[in-house]
Amino acid sequence: MAETVKPSTAAMEIEEVVDELDRCVVQEVELTVPKTDDPTLPVLTFRMWVLGLGACIILSFVNQFFWYRRMPLSITGISAQIAVVPLGHLMARVLPNKKYFEGSRWEFNMNPGPFNVKEHVMITIFANSGAGTVYATHILSAIKLYYKRSLPFLPAFLIMITTQFLGFGWAGLFRKHLVEPGEMWWPSNLVQVSLFSALHEKEKKKKGGMTRSQFFLIVLVTSFAYYILPGYLFTMITSISWVCWLRPKSVLVNQLGSGEQGLGIGAIGIDWATVSSYLGSPLASPIFATINVTIGFVVVVYVVTPICYWLNFYNAKTYPIFSSGLFMGNGSSYDVLSIIDNKFHLDRDIYAKTGPIHMSTFFAVTYGLGFATLSATMVHVLLFHGSDLWKQTRGAFKRNKKMDIHTRIMKKNYKEVPMWWFLVILVLNIALIVFTSVYYNATVQLPWWGVLLACAIAVVFTPLIGVIVATTNQAPGLNIITEYVIGYIYPERPVANMCFKVYGYISMTQALTFIQDFKLGLYMKIPPRSMYMAQVLGTLVAVIVYTGTAWWLMADIPHLCDKSLLPPDSEWTCPMDRVFFDASVIWGLVGPRRMFGDLGEYSNINWFFLLGAIAPFLVWLATKAFPAQKWISNIHFPVILGATAMMPPAMVVNFTSWCIVAFVFGHFVFKYKREWWKKYNYVLSGGLDAGTAFMTILIFLALGRKGIGLGWWGNADDSTNCSLASCPTAKGVIMQGCPVY
Repeated sequence: MAETVKPSTAAMEIEEVVDELDRCVVQEVELTVPKTDDPTLPVLTFRMWVLGLGACIILSFVNQFFWYRRMPLSITGISAQIAVVPLGHLMARVLPNKKYFEGSRWEFNMNPGPFNVKEHVMITIFANSGAGTVYATHILSAIKLYYKRSLPFLPAFLIMITTQFLGFGWAGLFRKHLVEPGEMWWPSNLVQVSLFSALHEKEKKKKGGMTRSQFFLIVLVTSFAYYILPGYLFTMITSISWVCWLRPKSVLVNQLGSGEQGLGIGAIGIDWATVSSYLGSPLASPIFATINVTIGFVVVVYVVTPICYWLNFYNAKTYPIFSSGLFMGNGSSYDVLSIIDNKFHLDRDIYAKTGPIHMSTFFAVTYGLGFATLSATMVHVLLFHGSDLWKQTRGAFKRNKKMDIHTRIMKKNYKEVPMWWFLVILVLNIALIVFTSVYYNATVQLPWWGVLLACAIAVVFTPLIGVIVATTNQAPGLNIITEYVIGYIYPERPVANMCFKVYGYISMTQALTFIQDFKLGLYMKIPPRSMYMAQVLGTLVAVIVYTGTAWWLMADIPHLCDKSLLPPDSEWTCPMDRVFFDASVIWGLVGPRRMFGDLGEYSNINWFFLLGAIAPFLVWLATKAFPAQKWISNIHFPVILGATAMMPPAMVVNFTSWCIVAFVFGHFVFKYKREWWKKYNYVLSGGLDAGTAFMTILIFLALGRKGIGLGWWGNADDSTNCSLASCPTAKGVIMQGCPVY
């Protein structure tokens, strides 16, 4: 009789140890990211270069083109990620399988085999470079279009390129701690990993059904054809404010019904640009986030704003109910250029004679909500994720840590990126920024010590914010901190404030974007040096295209951004740049002390910092007092308070339209048509983005540049249909076209 051999206890223990070594410390990563790699898959292929650079250039041009428009549609990298799949497979079928420069170091095959996932990831990295806007473009617009000052191309380009590349230095310094440890898992990357997996599954067409590629093409063509209506033939449907039609001569009804200048009750836009501008695609929003955003929006717009306005807080009735403008005490627009001296500084004498700057109460409240969001995010993360954050940070930064399985695979199969590659970019960038601040000081206004202070803020906060984003997916904004710091230390210089903000804040966000891409590369097993090359080259190409597009539009479109000189129905009103310009006046030219400090009218707004810190604490106490009520933990005050962070420039119609679509797809479609949602949801979003973008550009090139318009009632905009929405209601205030109370 055969003897049964039982595995020894020692062998079983060894297997358990091996399993434990291979297990990811984060359960979500364990379930989502494959632990396999095929190092033989080609990465730097001809297809990758063509599609990657093409996606980067197209997205850079399209996003900058939309930047100045009333509805600034933003095309994300996910759209390109989906769109290139059929193109990649098409190139794999039609390109010749032939080697070029055979035998040399430049040897390559135009078609090395089937289109693979690693090529796809690299293309997406290029696309992400184009999709991520170059924030420093705001500086160009503010100086040239609003302050009406000359700006030579070279210092403008240096500001643009150094802002983007400075982040590489910070990314290199902290990538060991924020990429390699398993504890730093970057939750949003798992969506990308899942999408790559879904797009590269062998897809069989069901009878009567469609593949993802077929569905994408149908949506693209349909949205391309449809956008001729809201884009040219019937522009009223971008914002249907039907309540104004009930009593067009009533200021109150106009204020309540206007989707662009008022509270937008019942306002909706049947236009993808209206729906997805400012807030991004509603199809990508989980229902939990949608509910929190909707709650925050409803409370701010339909509770706080009416109370503040009709109780006349900060003389609210003297100004429009919804506006990002800057005003005199009598309700007229503030002439900012009149208080600037010939050195581009604040002229204190003229400012004292003219009087302080006033804001609409809604605009002041949104600044307060920005303060509250910052403190709420910090307190929320500490209370709800503090223990996990500490464990993961300790695990990431301690020296004798267990190496993550994905990091082990990468170190085994590929060469690392040397630290000196990052340091060279960092040192060259800082030297170039200091040179720019000294040689072009009259233009940029920022002294050399301001550059170093901005870099110091970025160095301190990049690892701190990085740990929070890598573990909780929440990113506290530092723009308010940077504006506050330089505004107090070096006031009355608007360009210095803008430059300090981009070097102190945007360089950090760029660093976290690069680090997040490195983590995606680690999950998808992309050679690190190839990833580095794609990021550097993609960023360089994006900066060139963004700068060139902005410079072209500034020269080609008469009176760009100047609403006083543009036609009433013009799309080129630059709402995002207007808010950035107003911020530079508030924080830079006038300074926070004259606005929110002891010399300012709005000092009470600082109490929002305390409000933001208390709100998550109350939710935390409620979860402890009622542990059985699981829904309480879904109350997310950083999201609720920050829901209206984009208002202004975002308008109420953008939020109402976005919330409806997000709720329909995030709840009803996701719940009742789960398989359809899983297969087509993101594809639908990408197709709508692409079709709308292509038709918008076609309309501009074929009709807009030649001034060919279509005048009829269907093309009347919100300012015509709700012409009294921006009227003041305080007694004795006179404004053209408005009744006097």
